[in-house]
Amino acid sequence: MSLQGKVALVTGAGKNIGRAIALELARGGADIVVNGRGDLAAVQSVAAEIEALGRRALPVLADVSEPEAVAAMMDKVAETFGGLDIAVSNAGLRRQTPFQQMSLGEWREILSVALDGAFILCRAVVPLMEARGGGSIIALSGISTHVGTPNRCHVSASKAGLEGLMRALAVELAPLGIRCNSVAPGAIDTVRGAAAGALPGMLVQGVPLARKGMPEEIAAVVRLLAGPEGGYITGQTIHVNGGAFLT
Repeated sequence: MSLQGKVALVTGAGKNIGRAIALELARGGADIVVNGRGDLAAVQSVAAEIEALGRRALPVLADVSEPEAVAAMMDKVAETFGGLDIAVSNAGLRRQTPFQQMSLGEWREILSVALDGAFILCRAVVPLMEARGGGSIIALSGISTHVGTPNRCHVSASKAGLEGLMRALAVELAPLGIRCNSVAPGAIDTVRGAAAGALPGMLVQGVPLARKGMPEEIAAVVRLLAGPEGGYITGQTIHVNGGAFLT
């Protein structure tokens, strides 16, 4: 229970990796803000799972690309829990569109959530963390930005920017006691929405460990970075991909 007494916010927490992270942080002792953009039933279901573990949960719908919505969510967090210690920027959109067919609108839509949303979220959570004497921000990146994946240049660009944001903030926010890191999953066994398309074969073939990863394996690394065990880790991108990409 190394996260006992901590409060964590997980965006995109209604399913898949986000859900696994929220539950893992709750098992570590944290109370959880369960954020989603539009599926209230999903975030309420995850909140119920967290409460069954004996932790407090606050389900909140908020589009992280909208500053006003994020500010309102922070007000609810402060009112309910009195502060925030951990923020996991997991929200993102998946699309597969050939570059020459990609509209500027689609490009901006993808970046608005994964990259702009992370900027908006970080700007909102830092004052709450500073008031608590520090905290941990963790952003979910991905293998695509490191290996190059066809039809996903907007996703790759957003994740590359996300990692750059974490490195810059790691240095700038260190005097406040706030650590900032990225976790880059490889091929993970999740339920993909129709818009996301099939998992690109190049991300699955030839993985040295010869399997997909599980959401819980990503969650375990996030928990490490969130807690005191990861207290000397900041500005890093931690790869969890079964050996598909070697740094």
